[in-house]
Amino acid sequence: MKSSAMRDLMAITERPEVISLAGGLPDTSTFPAEDFAKIMAHVAVDATAKALQYGPTEGIAATQGAIAQVMEAEGTPVDPQDVLVTSGGQQVIDLVCKTLVDPGDVIVAEAPTYPGAVPAFSAYQADVVQIEMDGDGMRVDVLEETLDRLEREGRRPKFVYTIPNFQNPAGVTLSLGRRRRLVQVARERELLVLEDNPYGLLRYEGEPLPTLRSLDGGDFVIYLGTFSKILSPGVRLGWAVAPRPVLVKMNIGKAASDLCSSSLAQLFVAEYFSAGGWPGYVASLRELYRRRRDVMLEALDEHLPREATWTRPEGGLFIWATLPEGVDTTDLLAKALSRNVAFVPGRAAYLDGRGARSMRLNFSGVTDDRIREGVRRIGEVVHEQLDLLGTLQGTGSGAGARARSRASDSAPPAPDPALADVVHLPRRDRDARPGSSSSGG
Repeated sequence: MKSSAMRDLMAITERPEVISLAGGLPDTSTFPAEDFAKIMAHVAVDATAKALQYGPTEGIAATQGAIAQVMEAEGTPVDPQDVLVTSGGQQVIDLVCKTLVDPGDVIVAEAPTYPGAVPAFSAYQADVVQIEMDGDGMRVDVLEETLDRLEREGRRPKFVYTIPNFQNPAGVTLSLGRRRRLVQVARERELLVLEDNPYGLLRYEGEPLPTLRSLDGGDFVIYLGTFSKILSPGVRLGWAVAPRPVLVKMNIGKAASDLCSSSLAQLFVAEYFSAGGWPGYVASLRELYRRRRDVMLEALDEHLPREATWTRPEGGLFIWATLPEGVDTTDLLAKALSRNVAFVPGRAAYLDGRGARSMRLNFSGVTDDRIREGVRRIGEVVHEQLDLLGTLQGTGSGAGARARSRASDSAPPAPDPALADVVHLPRRDRDARPGSSSSGG
């Protein structure tokens, strides 16, 4: 069993002086306190006994109906009776593993993958094969090659795990063509796909793409959803919609884990969604997070070395940044924490030691000013690390100097007032002098 890199950081990032760009934290301060009080008052008046009682393992019917509303908004209509209410989206991953995986079984996942899935896969002793990604999401052609190789080895994956929308941690989105091909591959090979979709409604630009489940029709796709990102992680409610034989077994596994999810939380969600105002709240989150994404992108451009790269997500909560050669973000994190700023190092998103130069940055849970300051501090320790590397490699401060921020790299030199009347002629290459062999004359 392995711990989660994010959970390991929670105690540190709880300190108010620490700027945490580590957790996948929505901004819960945006939920109106008066709405919360009003909803809880209704639950107390109308359903106190039910809220304090056990509920069905599969979930309270009114909550299943609220989930059906969310999936309808995603263009994925479902029968509420086909919904399994869970204690957060994380429990869905655990239940799928519990239902399908024996020690040594193969799971196929993206590379990088959700850091919270890594300890779940490890706890069930799965052999996780990771498929590389690019700007259009998981390379489905590489997936097919990998499936062919595994078949030759006599190994059949239990499922493919993917986050198609604004992937955590990479921030990229699986293209429509690849979605269709993935669903087709699943059908041809009778292979289950676990579609993790916490961020689908948090799109800031571009056109929405169909869910894998809507393309598949529900035959081979297990759909994972959660209220954590569109309402509150504190309610600890997620859900699964799966092919009936799989869903039945997941329900049995859930009963063994926790009997049922919180009835109080379920009634809170049901009451909130019955009022019908939830799309407006999600729209306000989109506006807020869009701005914070843009603030972080600007800060990265200003403070990270010019050799660094990062994704520009169309939605979701994360940016994946990759630093120059020689920087290990696991080591860098300790230095960053000494400056009271945190991020998730890239190794946490792989199961084979890759990701040393990368890090996941969250922009949704902190204010604009703290995003700017947090990225500034990260940039500071990165430049210090590069300067140290330059010294150790005998290049002096050259490595750090070459890696200064893009803003300073592109800024023109200030004009000298004393040379105001001097006409500057363009430099001419010596090889281009008249009469030279390279002048073309």
